[in-house]
Order: sequence, then structure tokens, then C-alpha cells
Amino acid sequence: MSLLFFPVNYIISQEGEKKNQEDIVKENIIKDGLKGFFKNDTSIVSNSYEKLLNLYKENKDSSILAKHYQYKAMYFQLKYLNDSSYFYYNKSKNISKFLGDSLEVGRRLLSLAVIQRNVKDFLGSEISLVEALEYLEPIHANKYLEISYNSLGLVSDDLERDKEALDYYNKALVFNEIVKNDVGYLYLLNNIGLVYQQEEKHEEASSYFRKGLEHDSIKEKYPNQYALLLENLTYSGFKLGKKESILEHFEEVLRIREKQNNLQSLSTTHLNISNYYIDKNEKKAKFHANEALEYAKQTSNNKRWLEALKTLSDLSTGNQSKAYLEEYIQLNDSLFQQERQLKNQFAKIRYETDKTEKENEDLKIENEKTLAEAELQKQRATIGLLLSGISIMFLLSSISFFRFRRKKLLFQSQLQKIEAREQERRQIAKSLHDEVAGDLRLLHRKLEKSFLLEEAQKLELVKDNVRNLSHQLSSVSFEDVPFRDQILNLVSDYFSPDFIIKVNGLKEIDWSEANKSIKRLLYLSLRECIQNCQKYAEASKMTINFSIHKKSVFLDVADNGKGFDTATQKKGIGLLNLQERVQDLNGTLTIESEVGKGTKIIIQTPLNA
Repeated sequence: MSLLFFPVNYIISQEGEKKNQEDIVKENIIKDGLKGFFKNDTSIVSNSYEKLLNLYKENKDSSILAKHYQYKAMYFQLKYLNDSSYFYYNKSKNISKFLGDSLEVGRRLLSLAVIQRNVKDFLGSEISLVEALEYLEPIHANKYLEISYNSLGLVSDDLERDKEALDYYNKALVFNEIVKNDVGYLYLLNNIGLVYQQEEKHEEASSYFRKGLEHDSIKEKYPNQYALLLENLTYSGFKLGKKESILEHFEEVLRIREKQNNLQSLSTTHLNISNYYIDKNEKKAKFHANEALEYAKQTSNNKRWLEALKTLSDLSTGNQSKAYLEEYIQLNDSLFQQERQLKNQFAKIRYETDKTEKENEDLKIENEKTLAEAELQKQRATIGLLLSGISIMFLLSSISFFRFRRKKLLFQSQLQKIEAREQERRQIAKSLHDEVAGDLRLLHRKLEKSFLLEEAQKLELVKDNVRNLSHQLSSVSFEDVPFRDQILNLVSDYFSPDFIIKVNGLKEIDWSEANKSIKRLLYLSLRECIQNCQKYAEASKMTINFSIHKKSVFLDVADNGKGFDTATQKKGIGLLNLQERVQDLNGTLTIESEVGKGTKIIIQTPLNA
């Protein structure tokens, strides 16, 4: 019975959530190619590597070229052309190594190890697997680390290092526990069982095969693994002399192999059935040995090919037996020469690759030296210009600094004037509210008591006007209530079902960076805009946008009102006051309006001093 590698290509890598069209095309080609590989359909795999080559020609993405070579190697692998498959896997690996893609390098090394083991280059396979671990362990690629240790176990078993093989399988089981891979788990149980089977410890071997067969719904979910474990359990049972259900189990395995079109495994199953019939029915034994021979030839399964010839020689007599034996000897010698030739060829490919990489590295170092020398000469040639340039830059920087300093001082002086004006307004507002409005209230009560109701009513209007004026003059404080909340309170005061106000960008700005006078200007400007809109525009909707660009804050206010002709209509006192406030803080005020198309007011001021 033969030990099996994990199928290296059974894991499809997941791309990120956001994929452009090219990524989707690439992923679909890769998925289709993998499906074809597992179905042993060379036409699908061939189509995939051609599409990948065309995709590479369009965008020159080296990772796609690496995939093209990988799928070409898979195509030759299905054709059982090990030398060509090895060559293209190696090309794919080298590109991935150049790109620094450790996962892809590790995966290609695993594929190379499979081919090396197939031609009995066990030491070469072991070297490839150890190199794969060097790429996979730093990135914690647990799925492929499981495969690597399983493969090292198989190679160790081929080299008759049974204890070492079991150690590797147990390491693989540790990673399997992490990734929870059912297929890998079943392969590992089978391979551990086969180590004991080859030592003729069939009871121990059977315990591992049975453990695998007890896996949940294995027959329906994993028919290939079910057939493999059942066949090996039946074989050990046969060796232990058990007679019940031996033939029925082998025939069940045969049906599964035929349904799955697993030609390589069919040669093994037919040989097992032939061995079962040797002492019972020579004709059937010979029939199944011939079937095993045909399947082994189709799949280049050299080990089963030799076993089938040996079995047919033992079952035949005379010249026919001699002919089978001569074919066996000739094939054995030929395979030995072929395997030695392939080993040498693989070694040559690796040598030439390493040599090319070394030459490229030497050339890269030489180019870097040349570039460094040229750069040094260039630096020496420009150092004088740099010194003079630095002097000029220092002079210009000094001029710019003093200009900026003067501008900043002027701006701060303007802010101080505005603050003094605001303080004066607060004092006037306080006097109007506390003194004038209070005196008017007393006078209003006296008029009411004297039954001068008409005069009292007129005085009430004067009192309201004075109170409103005090509110207009009163300053806004952003110390107790943050600017954002002041704006929201202002909007909520005027918002109604008939006048909808939408505010954008207010929450996205860090208002702690804005000067207090700037915030006051923005607040008062917005209030003036809203009041004007309600009084004159006949608007039902207003949109307010706050934004910051290049250390300036922008306030855009737009309504859907009746608009006006900016060329003919003069600004009212409210807009004139607004323009004065903005100009005081080095800002700009722009009014855009057309009759019937609403009005837009844009205010730009510095963010701070």
C-alpha cells in the first residue's frame, strides 16, 4: 500500500472584500483551473493557464505570470510529465520569491516536493520541504505547515525512518487542530496507520483506519478519503486472516474509485482484489492483475506497474510467465535510469536557478555601486549651488517671517478692537435691558393705572423694541455653551415645518481651533442670514454648510426663496453690517442670487489668528 501526500492545491485563497473587475476575472480563472485539476480535466487547466497568460500580457502583473506557470505545471502534472511539471513549478516559485510572496513560495516548494517524491528523489523532496518551512513558519501559514509536516512524514517513511515519520505526523496533527481541516485529519490518520501496516503491525494500523471511518458522515462528505481508509482497513484485515466482508469492501472501494474516475487508485484496488483471489480463483486473480496493469500504465504509476507484472508472472506459466518477468526486469531498469535522469535534471534546474539568482544579485550590487558613484559626483557638482541657494532661501525666509509676523500682529490688533467693540455692545445691551427697559415697564404700569390704555399700548411696543435691540446687541458666549450647540440652538429657534433648515459639516470641524471672535462672527452672520431669509425671501428650505480649507473656514448659506437681482438691489443695513464684520476679520463676503432661483451667501474667514 502507498502513502499519500496532501493535495497541495485544495485550498483557495480568499481575496479582500473590495475587488475590482480585474481581480474578479483573475479569481474566477483560478477557481475554474482548480476545479479542473481536481476533476483530472486537462482541457480546463490548459484553458486557465492560457487565460492567465493573456491577462498578464494586458496588465504586466508578475503575480499573474507566477499563477500562469503554476497552472501550466499542474497541467503537466495531470499528464504525468514530471520533468515539465517540475520546471514550471520552479519558474512560478522564482517569480513569487522575487515578489516577496512567502506564502506562494512555500506552496510551490510543496508542489516541487511532491514531484521529487514521485520519482523517488526522497532527499531532494526533504530539502524542498525544509525550505518550505522556512517561508511558511514566519507567516504562521498553519494550513500549509500541516501539509509540510505531513509530507515530511511521508518522505521519512520512504527513507525507512518510521519513528521520525510518526513524529512529523504528530506535529501535523497539532496544526490540524488549529485549522480544523477534516480532509487533512483523515489523511493523517491514514498515513499513521500505513506506517504500522508496513511494519506488519496490522492491529495498530486498523485502529487508526477505523478512527477515520468513524468520522461524521465521511462516506457522503469525503468519498475519496472513505475509500482510502476502507481499502487499507480491509487490506490489514486480510493480512490478519479475517475473511468476513473482505471482498465486499474491496468491491465497494472499486465502485467509488470508478465513480470518482480515480485511475491511479484503481490500479491499487485491482491489485488488492487480485491478491484476494490468488488462492481462490486464478482466472479472476489474473483478470484483476491485468486491470491493475492497464490503469498503472495509463497513470505512469510505476510502483503498481511493477507489482502487476510480478503478479501476472506468478499467475502465468511457460513463455507467458517469462515474458511478464522480462518486461518487469526491463521496466525496473528503465525506471531506475529514468529516475536517476530526472533527479539530475531537477538538480540542474535548481543549480541554474541558483546560479541565475547569484548573477542577478551580483549585477544588482554592481549597478548599485555605479549609481552610487554617479550620485556622489552629482552631489559634488551641485553642492556649490546648494550653498548659494541656502543663502538666498535664508534671506527670503527672513523677509517672509517678518511679513508674516507683521500681518499676525495687525490681525491680533484687529481682534482686540473687535473684542473692545463687543464689550461696548454688551454694556449697551445691559443698560438697555436693565435700565431703559426697566424704566419703561414702570412708566407702562403708571399709564395703565391712569387708564391711558392707548398710550400704555404704544409704550409696550417701545419696550419690546428696546428688549429686542438689547438681545441683538448682546454678545454670544462660547465659554459656557460650545459653538456647535449655540448653532444648533439658533437653528432650532427658527426651524419649523414651513421653514426647514439643514446643517452640514458642523460636527466634522474641531471648533476648539477657531478664534472666539471668528466663532462670534460666524454665529452673528448666520443669524442675520436666517432672519433675512424669513423676512424677505419667502423660502421654505435653507441649507447651511460649514467647511475648512487651507486654514480658512467657510460658511455657505443657500435658500430656495424668490431671490433678487444683485446688480440693481441695494444691500440693507443688516447685510452692510455683516459685510463690515467680515472685512474686519480679513474675510470675504460673496452674495449670489437670481430672481426666482434663491440666494446663496458665502463667507470666508481665517480659522484663527
